[in-house]
Amino acid sequence: MNHHYKFILRLADNGLINSQRLTEWTGHGPFLEEDLALTNIALDILGRSKMLLEHAAKLSGLENVSEDTLAYFRNEREFLNTKLVEQPNGDYAQTIVKQVMVDYFDLLHYTELCKSSDEVLAGIAAKTVKEVTYHYRHTSSWVTRFGLGTEESNQRAQAALNELWRFSGELFFTDETEKFAEENGIGVNINASKDKWTKTITTLFEEANLKIPADAFMQDGGKNGLHTEHLGYLLAEMQSLAKAHPEAKW
Repeated sequence: MNHHYKFILRLADNGLINSQRLTEWTGHGPFLEEDLALTNIALDILGRSKMLLEHAAKLSGLENVSEDTLAYFRNEREFLNTKLVEQPNGDYAQTIVKQVMVDYFDLLHYTELCKSSDEVLAGIAAKTVKEVTYHYRHTSSWVTRFGLGTEESNQRAQAALNELWRFSGELFFTDETEKFAEENGIGVNINASKDKWTKTITTLFEEANLKIPADAFMQDGGKNGLHTEHLGYLLAEMQSLAKAHPEAKW
């Protein structure tokens, strides 16, 4: 697997799995307006993932690879998303705490990817920045609402943060693929924005009266296909129709 293809696939998979998780809330949101808001956020992320998967399929150099085969006919060890996005929704506080960390990372990352030497990626990034600016504004306001709301809402948000913080470090995981992308102008040094991400997210949680767990052992491996048990169940549902009717045309 060449590094350019793998780099784009990581971005695509992170969005695909994230959007799949968020769509599980469709029809189950806390109230109608929020149900629609989160569904629209999920659609934005899915649209980004589709464009990235199309780009990855072309970079693969294989005639029988398309965005659909990449989405529906790979197994969990072939997906390169972070472990954070595959975690279960839990209650609404858990979904929001997870999403706010992803949203702010995406805002910083895709802002820099607008400068990518990969013109397709740069174009996708420019569109993404417009969307994720709204996403982060939305989820950060919910963090404040949970943290400074009732005793129960604060406890639920704190429990979510205690559970999910250990997966946040993988957002900044780097290896040969990330280095190749940076050196060739395709990607960027994601750790250059780590301090800004940490400061902003920490301030957000502190102002919401939420405490980040101290000395959490950061989980990784997802970007190289080593996932938690949750991804297999998610893929079983997401891929079931396509695998049942592999020759179907929509």
